[in-house]
Amino acid sequence: MNPYVLATLLSSLGLGTTLTFASSHWLLAWMGLEINTLAIVPLMAQHHHPRAVEATTKYFLTQATAAAVILFASTTNAWTTGEWNMTSMSNPTATAMILAALALKIGLAPMHFWMPEVLQGLDLLTGLILSTWQKLAPLALIIQTAQAFDPLLLSALGLTSTLVGGWGGLNQTQLRKVLAYSSIAHMGWMIIILQYAPQLTLLALLMYVLMTSAAFLTLKFSSATKINTLATIWSKSPMLTTTAALVLLSLGGLPPLTGFMPKWFILQELAKQGLPLTATVMALAALISLYFYLRLCYTMTLTISPNITTSTTPWRTQATQSSLPLALSTVMALGLLPITPAIMMLVI
Repeated sequence: MNPYVLATLLSSLGLGTTLTFASSHWLLAWMGLEINTLAIVPLMAQHHHPRAVEATTKYFLTQATAAAVILFASTTNAWTTGEWNMTSMSNPTATAMILAALALKIGLAPMHFWMPEVLQGLDLLTGLILSTWQKLAPLALIIQTAQAFDPLLLSALGLTSTLVGGWGGLNQTQLRKVLAYSSIAHMGWMIIILQYAPQLTLLALLMYVLMTSAAFLTLKFSSATKINTLATIWSKSPMLTTTAALVLLSLGGLPPLTGFMPKWFILQELAKQGLPLTATVMALAALISLYFYLRLCYTMTLTISPNITTSTTPWRTQATQSSLPLALSTVMALGLLPITPAIMMLVI
């Protein structure tokens, strides 16, 4: 892609998200979301592959539907209250519609069906943008308007997402689909705690972005998109194999890695709020997710690739891409648990 076009698209992505962050008016927020969607569409379709075009079309249709629902619901709310401000959401129908539309935008279950299919059709770097940056603006809107939403609805969305994210990833052989279901499960953790401690939602989001970036960059560095390719990585880069396995365990929330911290805080807060049953279900759902991360780790570190594989074996090829972003994100995805007390002082 032409570097000037790429620079324009990436700056538009930044502009759209910043516009949504800064707005307290529904029309401005909607405009930011639309700029965001339109900026990523050319990035998704840049390879002109049928899979990429299909994924782009699916993504555009779901995002356009969600944006139309947001516009309709905010207009309905303005019609009944006389205000476009996000803080004055007094119409229950409009509020429920906006929550459903924003859930569709970030891929919360049961509005998650587009997410694995779209991510599967993209290259790993565009998939990284879709899994991290594209979640920020809708989540910012959900956090800003959280007090207007029905607490039961938020809890139901959170629980459903963590369970679906765990169950859906169990039988996947494609790594991008595994990461898509991982994303759905992490979104559930963020939504479940939103009504009790919004600062924990932000902490979980930050950790999710770090760990997902490390996972995607590792796969990009090793050119792996399927599980059977993982079994051949050890021959090319044993150190990368070790850190990749640890990053996956961190995504699963295993101590003493970074991913344990937000789950620990969230379960603690749910128990404080007198919701032991919810906390138990969330912890069990995290175990389901951990199973498929362990499966990937087993394939990567404890199996030798069969002699006849359908994938080409990357045998000690020379890496041409920069490894600095991968190194930084991996270090943060693995080693931030010791600073938990400092973070506790900030968020609790």
